[in-house]
Amino acid sequence: MKEEQNIEIEVPADERDDFYSDDDLFEISSWGADLSFRELIARYDDDELVKPELQRNYVWDKAEASRFIDSILLGLPVPSIFLAKTLDEKLLIIDGYQRLMTVRDFVKGIFSTDGSIFKLSRSEKIHDRWKGKAFLELTPEEQRKIRNTTIHAIVFMQKHPVDGDTSLFQVFERINSGGRSLLPQEIRNCVYQGPLNSLLFELNKVPEWRALWGNPEPDSRMRDMECILRFFALSQLATESPKTSPSRVSLKKYLNQFMGQNNQESLCTEFKERFISAVHFTYEHIGTNAFHNISPSNPDRDVTAFSATIFDSVLIAIDVGIHNGIAENYIEGIADRRRNLLKSNDYQKSVSQETMRSETIRKRVIWMYQALLRISEHRDRPFRLIVTGHFANA
Repeated sequence: MKEEQNIEIEVPADERDDFYSDDDLFEISSWGADLSFRELIARYDDDELVKPELQRNYVWDKAEASRFIDSILLGLPVPSIFLAKTLDEKLLIIDGYQRLMTVRDFVKGIFSTDGSIFKLSRSEKIHDRWKGKAFLELTPEEQRKIRNTTIHAIVFMQKHPVDGDTSLFQVFERINSGGRSLLPQEIRNCVYQGPLNSLLFELNKVPEWRALWGNPEPDSRMRDMECILRFFALSQLATESPKTSPSRVSLKKYLNQFMGQNNQESLCTEFKERFISAVHFTYEHIGTNAFHNISPSNPDRDVTAFSATIFDSVLIAIDVGIHNGIAENYIEGIADRRRNLLKSNDYQKSVSQETMRSETIRKRVIWMYQALLRISEHRDRPFRLIVTGHFANA
């Protein structure tokens, strides 16, 4: 098994301690339903019962799976599952995937983990009547018992607010019973499936981005994908009018809302072109240290950690420069101008303190834009960008 080698990422304290504010109140409708495994398998095969892309690929070994089938055949109670009804009338599996897939695999006859024929183990813990047997080797009565066994499902649906499944994120965060606490982007990958989520997977494979991130392999906790989403979301915040933007945002909440509101195929072409263009320019003309800070003790040396706040200021600034048609005019010396700005105390404060204040986000992006593209020579070319149909000036 390949050893995970996740990179170090520098995240300011106010982002590490991010939280949802207490005014996030939801109206959620929930109900119970007893569903047979026959119906659940059919819904899964018809893509009406959805496994989140991330969520715990099937991890039970054959002994664990056999014990669960054995429990069903013995008539023992089956623990409840947790489902969420999405806006497109599908059911998202929040908790219970292992149980559902165990029965489906056994009925289909193939064990998902290794593709082998699914026969119950010969362990002493399995009843002698069906020990070592596949589904088709059971009696018709036993086959019907498995298919007709019902499992209690707790289903919930967000009724308010009506502009997305924002409660799904918090419910998943609070009740998911996986072996580790999921990071925000891992949960978004479960909750906000659709064109934008698929695009994040695609963009995360771009070779120049992998080099800038510092690891050819995708991050196992999806922190690299969150940075891509961060680029799109903070582009909007950095370029909109201060009069219409909040004074401070919760990064977690802001990224959730952005993903929910922009999960549309019609936006993905623009997003893709912007990210690839900005990443290619950064890689070619600044280099793989573009998103790293300088050492406090030696400004000529880079620290090893990837800086999320330097990342957003550099990539958004370049994105705006490409959009305004001036980025290619100032390639010479651009890497040195970035390093010189990093020596500024004011800029360093903007990437380390109060980083989720809208004013701070705008400042670090505009300062980087001015430094990289010598904007003093273009006072007639304001900092502006079309973001998801919104024209912004600063």
